[in-house]
Amino acid sequence: AEASALCLMSSSAMAAIVTSPIAKDVTSTQTYVCQIHSRRHIEVRALESGYLEKIEVKEGQAVQEGDLMFKILPTLYQAKLDAEIAEAQLAQIEFNNTKKLFEQKVVSPQEVALAQAKLDKANAQVQLAQAELNFTDVKAPFSGIIDRLLEQQGSLIEEGDILTTLSDNEVMWVYFNVPEARYLEYKAETGEDKQALQVDLKLANGEKFPQIGKIGAIEADFNNTTGNIAFRADFPNPNGLLRHGQTGTIL
Repeated sequence: AEASALCLMSSSAMAAIVTSPIAKDVTSTQTYVCQIHSRRHIEVRALESGYLEKIEVKEGQAVQEGDLMFKILPTLYQAKLDAEIAEAQLAQIEFNNTKKLFEQKVVSPQEVALAQAKLDKANAQVQLAQAELNFTDVKAPFSGIIDRLLEQQGSLIEEGDILTTLSDNEVMWVYFNVPEARYLEYKAETGEDKQALQVDLKLANGEKFPQIGKIGAIEADFNNTTGNIAFRADFPNPNGLLRHGQTGTIL
């Protein structure tokens, strides 16, 4: 009985299982802390000084390109425009009279040229005054979201004062720093085909952003202190979930 048992154990110890190896693709995921920026994020400044007469927008409001946002009291600029128009009209009358006298051979061609130059200068002053008047209307340079209003109606505004900021959130630029070794791997793996790399964004609440990103740009210089280079991933933002200044994690 003992011999039989020993033989059985010896036989079991020598048993081997033969299988076939399984080949499959493995996805390697790298994670990077990132900063989320609007594609366009600007400070909206007053182009002329004066009293803030009207505020046509609210904080957080979506505006379209060309929408009127702020109106500076235009009284002084309107008066200046009216004066310049009057001067231009006077110069036009003088030019017309001088031209008639020239046709009657009463004045010389030089006097006609002087009258023409005076008229041209007056018309240029009208255009300048019109431009200054137009600057009292602050319009949206592109479609976007209004940020905090920094001035109140009735405030005395100086030229260059910041009135608010405007963010174009249609496409968001997400910046993250990549080590030099990973940068070299990326260039070797993808070459010119940047679509070979899937870029996802995990938000601060742990949820994955539903849109897929793509590498939009790589900065020109490495940071010699950290050994990193900045990548930019571009994400469509159709529902406006992402806002300028958010943070997250790039996958």
